[in-house]
Amino acid sequence: MSVNVRRMACTPEQVFDVLADPWVYPTWVVGASRLRAADDRYPAVGSRLHHSIGVWPLVLNDETRVDEWDPPRRMVLEAKTRPFGTERVIIDVKPRGGGCIVRIEEHPHTGLVTRLPGVIADALLHVRNAEALRRLEWTARGRAAQ
Repeated sequence: MSVNVRRMACTPEQVFDVLADPWVYPTWVVGASRLRAADDRYPAVGSRLHHSIGVWPLVLNDETRVDEWDPPRRMVLEAKTRPFGTERVIIDVKPRGGGCIVRIEEHPHTGLVTRLPGVIADALLHVRNAEALRRLEWTARGRAAQ
């Protein structure tokens, strides 16, 4: 399990504005190269994003499912990232002053990542999720400025 926390200069509502928009998913999720489609009900529980990971010509199509949606506090996803497996991603947001604290927790659930020693998997996920939180903040702040 990997946990990252970031203090952001945006509100929880601004963060959830980004999380609710499937078309900006590849801007903040490290490794996602494009969004192919999103269920009409997104981000309702059970809805899915159909995305690709990788860089052309090594692109794989996958999907992410919403398991919990409680704006502006919490979102839980099951992300498929073949060939690596699936991960459970928990995003918790708490207001703090004029901004917020965002915590992302990622648990390898199935596949190759579960076979890596925990220390190695956690280190890889930690670096990736630190960048994802940085991108999430930039996207939220940029949208709010418009």
